[in-house]
Amino acid sequence: MNYRIRVKGHLDPSWQEWFEGLQMVQEEEGTSLLAGFFRDQAVLYGILLKIRTLGLTLLSLESEEVPENESGAPSLPIFWARHRGHT
Repeated sequence: MNYRIRVKGHLDPSWQEWFEGLQMVQEEEGTSLLAGFFRDQAVLYGILLKIRTLGLTLLSLESEEVPENESGAPSLPIFWARHRGHT
């Protein structure tokens, strides 16, 4: 499952490793978008706990089913193109 988590404020890119390697985008609206594939909900809950521990304000959480490719592995996420208005 692909997830997109938006929090208030700009997170420094150095936090990317602490957030399980999620892709991080600093948005113009003064928010940060964390996005990536989570193998199960335990990973999601761990990320949400880190957000809470840091005292960040959670603005939104979106999920998207990931279609499998021919090998049975998840396909690459397409939400970055959507996020940037390319679809």
